[in-house]
Amino acid sequence: MSDDHDPEKGELEKDFGGKEAETSEDSASDELARVHSGLTTEPDITAIGAPCSNSEAVLNLFKRDRPGSQTSADSQQTEGDDEPHDHQVPPHPRFCIFAEVTDPYDYTRKKKWTITFIIACAGAAAPMGSSLILPALRDIATTFQVTETVVNLSIAFYMLSMSIFPLWWSSFSETLGRRNIYLASFVLFVVFNILAAVSSDIAMFIVMRCLSGGAAASVQAVGAGTVADIWEVKERGRAMGIFYLGPLCGPLLSPIIGGALAQSLGWRSTQYFLAIFGALLCVLILFCLPETLRRRRPLVAEAEQEAIEAIEVEKSGATARPTLTRTATTKSVQVKTKKYLALLRRAFLDPLRIILYLQFPAVAISVYYATVTFMSLYMLNISIQQTFSIAPYTYDSTIIGLLFLPNSLGYFLSSIFGGRWVDAIMHREAQAAGRYDADGKLLFRPEDRMKENAWIAAALWPAAIITYGWTAEYGVSIAGPMVANFFFGVGSMLIFAMATTMLTEFLPRKASNGVALNNFVRNIFSCVGCIITAPLVDAIGNGALFTIVGGVALVSGFVTISAMKRFGGRWRVSMDQRIEKAMGD
Repeated sequence: MSDDHDPEKGELEKDFGGKEAETSEDSASDELARVHSGLTTEPDITAIGAPCSNSEAVLNLFKRDRPGSQTSADSQQTEGDDEPHDHQVPPHPRFCIFAEVTDPYDYTRKKKWTITFIIACAGAAAPMGSSLILPALRDIATTFQVTETVVNLSIAFYMLSMSIFPLWWSSFSETLGRRNIYLASFVLFVVFNILAAVSSDIAMFIVMRCLSGGAAASVQAVGAGTVADIWEVKERGRAMGIFYLGPLCGPLLSPIIGGALAQSLGWRSTQYFLAIFGALLCVLILFCLPETLRRRRPLVAEAEQEAIEAIEVEKSGATARPTLTRTATTKSVQVKTKKYLALLRRAFLDPLRIILYLQFPAVAISVYYATVTFMSLYMLNISIQQTFSIAPYTYDSTIIGLLFLPNSLGYFLSSIFGGRWVDAIMHREAQAAGRYDADGKLLFRPEDRMKENAWIAAALWPAAIITYGWTAEYGVSIAGPMVANFFFGVGSMLIFAMATTMLTEFLPRKASNGVALNNFVRNIFSCVGCIITAPLVDAIGNGALFTIVGGVALVSGFVTISAMKRFGGRWRVSMDQRIEKAMGD
C-alpha cells in the first residue's frame, strides 16, 4: 500500500490522538469522515524523512515545500558549496546547538564533518564492547568458574544481538527520527553495561552483554544513513571512510584499554568503562547532533488508513476507496482495533521484511562478500586471544590487548586513504564512460566502486589470514603473525567500506535498511564464528583452519567482483524497476 498522505489536510494528530468512540452513530461517522478527508489527496512520501523533534513539528514541517530524495545516480554538488547556506526549518531542536535545515545537503562542510565525527564516535561503542573483554576472557572464566568456550558465548550473543536489533532501530528511525533513536539506544547501553559489571553469575553476564550489544547497534544500522543524509555521492566515499574510523578505532583501542583495565582493576572495570563512554556519547548527541532525516514515515496515519480500507473491503468485497457512509459505533471500534493491530505489525514484524532485499542479486552478492570478510575478522580475534595466551607465547592480558593493534592499524589507514581512492575511481569511471546529466555533472554508479581496489583487497586479506594461521601454528617470532594481521586489516577494511557504501547507493531511499540487512547477516555469521573458532583451533590448528577460511575468501572475492563487473549495471536497473512492487511498498 502507498505511504502517501498529507497531515495538513486532516489534522491527523488530533484525529489519531486516542479519542474514545462516540456513542452516537452520527459522531462515529463524522470521525471517519474527517480521517478519510485527510487521506484522499496525498503527495508521495517515499523519501527519507523530515527533521523534527516532536509530533507538532512534524505537522508544521510537512507544510513546507521539500526536495525529494535522490536516486542511485545522484549528481554532483554545485560549485561553491563551501559557502554557508543553512536554510533553517524549525528553530533549534531541543537542547541541540545546531539548527536543523530543510535539506541536510545544505549544511556547511564544517557542520557536516562535525556530524560525521559524532556518528563515528557513536559507531565505536558497539565494536568496542565486543572486543574490550577479549584480553580478559580467562579472568572472567575464573571468576564464574566456567570454561573460556562458555565465556566466548558472551561475545557470540553480543554479535547476535548486533545483527537483530538494528532491524528495529532502522525501522523506528524512519518514524521517530535518527536523533531520537541514538539517544534512546545509548541510554539503554549505559544501563545494561552497569548491570553487566555487577553480574553475579555467567548467565546474567551473558544476557546483559547481549542487551548492551543490541542497544549500541543502532549506529550500525542508522549511522551510514545519517552520512548518506548529509553527503552527496561525489564525496560520500571519503565521508563513509571517516565514519568507519569510529567502528574501527573501537577494535583498535579497546583491547589495549581492556587489557590494562583487566590487569589493574579487574575485568568488571571494562564494563564500567563502557557505561561511562556511553554516557559521554549521550551528552554529545543531545547537544551537538541535529536531526538529519528529511521526512518521517507517518506510521499512525498509515495504520489508520489501512484499518478503514480493510473494514470497507470486508463490507463491500471490493478494494475501492472507502465511502463516507454513516457508521455505527461498532465500526468505529473496529477501526481502532485494526489500527492498533496494524501499528504492532508495522513496528515489530514489518522490519523483518528487509530480508526480502536479498532477492536482488546486487544486494545479495554485496552482503555475502561482506559477511565472509566479517566472519573471518571475528574468527581471527578469537584465535589471537586463545593462541597467544598459552605456550609458546603465554602473554598476559595487557600484551594480549596490544596484539590487536596491527590489524586495527590496518583498518585505520585503509579507512583514511581507501575512501579517497574509491572516490577518485568513481570520478574516473564516470568521466571515462561520458556519464553526464543535462547540467554537465557526472553521474555515478554503485558498481564502479568495484575496480582495482576490490581486486587488490580480495587477494590481500585472504593471503594475510593464511599467513597468520601458519606462523601462529609453528610459534614463530611474534612479528610474523602481527605483520600478516596488519595487511589483513588493510584489505578487509577496503571490502567493508566498499560493500556498505554500495548498499546505500543501491537502495538510496532505504539506505539504513540496506545497512541493517548487511549487519543482520554478517553478525549472525560472526556469532557462529565466535562459537566454532576455539574448538576448531584445538582440533585442527590455526594453519589448517585459516587456510580453509582464506581459500573460501579468495574464491568468494573473485566470483563477486567478476559478477558485479559483468552484471552489476543490469542488476541495478532491474532492481530499480522491481523494488517497490517486490517489497510491497
